[in-house]
Amino acid sequence: MDPEQGPRVLAGANREFAGVALPSDAMKEDLDRRWHDLGEFIREQRNVGQMSLRKLSELAGVSNPYLSQIERGLRRPSAEILQQIARALEISSETLYVRAGILDEPGTEADPVSEIRRDPAISEEQKKTLVRIYESFRKENEADLQAIRAAADAPPAGLDAAVGP
Repeated sequence: MDPEQGPRVLAGANREFAGVALPSDAMKEDLDRRWHDLGEFIREQRNVGQMSLRKLSELAGVSNPYLSQIERGLRRPSAEILQQIARALEISSETLYVRAGILDEPGTEADPVSEIRRDPAISEEQKKTLVRIYESFRKENEADLQAIRAAADAPPAGLDAAVGP
């Protein structure tokens, strides 16, 4: 490698630099789009909250130019900065993390029991009680649903089996 030219990177999906795989062009475009979309989302949330760029930057503890660059997709803020912005916008940090690609999108099926068990703010006894209540509601609703299905499948009362002309 000529030190004057710097490292050579070949086009294609299997590029490496110093033994580290570089992202493909498609991956880079996807990341760029994701950061741009994140910036647009932050701007939309700021506008919904009728907040100026200056006010949001003050509340989030970041500079006005830096926040402007984030909104335009020119900067890639850290998880900590995203958390500060989320707090200032009064939205969940997870929403921004998912949009930035830091977290995977949550599955379609929520698992309230796991969430209850993970909550450090309540005692083990409170967790057990909440899980029992939740499960009893689920069983009650399932029983109601089965009763509704059975009633819908049953022939109407008072009609003879052999109804003819």
